[in-house]
Amino acid sequence: MDFINSVLVFLHLLGMAGIIAGFMLQLIAGHAAGPKSILHSSLLQLVTGLLLTGLAEMGDGPVDHAKIGVKLVVALAVTVVAILDVRRPDKRLAITAGALAVVNVAVAVFV
Repeated sequence: MDFINSVLVFLHLLGMAGIIAGFMLQLIAGHAAGPKSILHSSLLQLVTGLLLTGLAEMGDGPVDHAKIGVKLVVALAVTVVAILDVRRPDKRLAITAGALAVVNVAVAVFV
Protein backbone atom coordinates (compact mmCIF):
# COMPACT_ATOMS: atom_id res chain seq x y z
CA MET A 1 0.00 0.00 0.00
CA ASP A 2 2.90 2.34 0.72
CA PHE A 3 4.20 1.84 -2.82
CA ILE A 4 0.84 2.80 -4.33
CA ASN A 5 0.70 5.87 -2.11
CA SER A 6 4.22 6.88 -3.20
CA VAL A 7 3.35 6.45 -6.88
CA LEU A 8 0.21 8.55 -6.48
CA VAL A 9 2.11 11.31 -4.64
CA PHE A 10 4.74 11.24 -7.40
CA LEU A 11 2.08 11.58 -10.11
CA HIS A 12 0.30 14.28 -8.10
CA LEU A 13 3.51 16.32 -7.91
CA LEU A 14 4.12 15.81 -11.63
CA GLY A 15 0.65 17.19 -12.26
CA MET A 16 1.46 20.30 -10.27
CA ALA A 17 4.71 20.72 -12.18
CA GLY A 18 2.81 20.30 -15.46
CA ILE A 19 0.38 23.08 -14.55
CA ILE A 20 3.24 25.44 -13.74
CA ALA A 21 5.13 24.40 -16.90
CA GLY A 22 2.04 24.96 -19.06
CA PHE A 23 1.56 28.33 -17.39
CA MET A 24 5.17 29.27 -18.20
CA LEU A 25 4.89 27.97 -21.78
CA GLN A 26 1.82 30.05 -22.46
CA LEU A 27 2.84 33.15 -20.56
CA ILE A 28 6.48 33.52 -21.52
CA ALA A 29 6.80 31.73 -24.85
CA GLY A 30 3.22 32.07 -26.08
CA HIS A 31 3.39 28.38 -26.96
CA ALA A 32 0.17 26.72 -28.13
CA ALA A 33 0.80 23.59 -26.04
CA GLY A 34 0.43 25.56 -22.80
CA PRO A 35 -3.36 25.30 -22.38
CA LYS A 36 -3.45 21.57 -23.12
CA SER A 37 -0.59 20.96 -20.72
CA ILE A 38 -2.47 22.84 -18.01
CA LEU A 39 -5.67 20.88 -18.71
CA HIS A 40 -4.08 17.44 -18.73
CA SER A 41 -2.00 18.21 -15.65
CA SER A 42 -5.00 19.56 -13.75
CA LEU A 43 -6.95 16.39 -14.57
CA LEU A 44 -3.98 14.30 -13.39
CA GLN A 45 -3.90 16.23 -10.13
CA LEU A 46 -7.64 15.91 -9.65
CA VAL A 47 -7.68 12.14 -10.19
CA THR A 48 -4.57 11.42 -8.13
CA GLY A 49 -5.81 13.72 -5.35
CA LEU A 50 -9.09 11.83 -5.17
CA LEU A 51 -7.24 8.50 -5.11
CA LEU A 52 -4.90 9.75 -2.38
CA THR A 53 -7.91 10.86 -0.36
CA GLY A 54 -9.45 7.41 -0.76
CA LEU A 55 -6.24 5.79 0.46
CA ALA A 56 -6.10 8.17 3.42
CA GLU A 57 -9.69 7.32 4.33
CA MET A 58 -8.82 3.61 4.31
CA GLY A 59 -5.88 4.19 6.66
CA ASP A 60 -5.86 4.38 10.43
CA GLY A 61 -4.89 8.03 10.84
CA PRO A 62 -7.17 11.05 10.96
CA VAL A 63 -8.10 12.83 7.72
CA ASP A 64 -8.49 16.62 7.59
CA HIS A 65 -11.71 16.91 5.59
CA ALA A 66 -11.70 20.72 5.59
CA LYS A 67 -8.25 20.81 4.00
CA ILE A 68 -9.23 18.21 1.42
CA GLY A 69 -12.42 20.14 0.66
CA VAL A 70 -10.51 23.38 0.05
CA LYS A 71 -7.97 21.60 -2.13
CA LEU A 72 -10.76 19.92 -4.11
CA VAL A 73 -12.53 23.22 -4.78
CA VAL A 74 -9.26 24.83 -5.89
CA ALA A 75 -8.41 21.82 -8.09
CA LEU A 76 -11.85 21.98 -9.72
CA ALA A 77 -11.35 25.72 -10.31
CA VAL A 78 -7.99 25.03 -11.98
CA THR A 79 -9.65 22.42 -14.20
CA VAL A 80 -12.48 24.78 -15.20
CA VAL A 81 -10.00 27.57 -15.96
CA ALA A 82 -7.91 25.10 -18.00
CA ILE A 83 -10.95 24.05 -20.04
CA LEU A 84 -11.76 27.70 -20.74
CA ASP A 85 -8.11 28.31 -21.67
CA VAL A 86 -8.14 25.44 -24.18
CA ARG A 87 -11.31 26.79 -25.80
CA ARG A 88 -10.02 30.37 -25.98
CA PRO A 89 -6.33 30.72 -25.08
CA ASP A 90 -5.68 33.78 -22.96
CA LYS A 91 -2.70 34.70 -20.83
CA ARG A 92 -4.99 35.84 -18.02
CA LEU A 93 -6.48 32.36 -17.80
CA ALA A 94 -2.99 30.84 -17.70
CA ILE A 95 -2.05 33.24 -14.90
CA THR A 96 -5.20 32.29 -13.00
CA ALA A 97 -4.49 28.56 -13.38
CA GLY A 98 -0.87 29.01 -12.29
CA ALA A 99 -1.85 31.13 -9.29
CA LEU A 100 -4.51 28.64 -8.21
CA ALA A 101 -1.98 25.81 -8.47
CA VAL A 102 0.37 27.74 -6.19
CA VAL A 103 -2.51 28.35 -3.77
CA ASN A 104 -3.22 24.60 -3.74
CA VAL A 105 0.41 23.88 -2.91
CA ALA A 106 0.30 26.47 -0.13
CA VAL A 107 -2.82 24.86 1.34
CA ALA A 108 -1.14 21.45 1.18
CA VAL A 109 1.99 22.66 2.94
CA PHE A 110 0.80 25.25 5.45
CA VAL A 111 -2.66 24.07 6.53
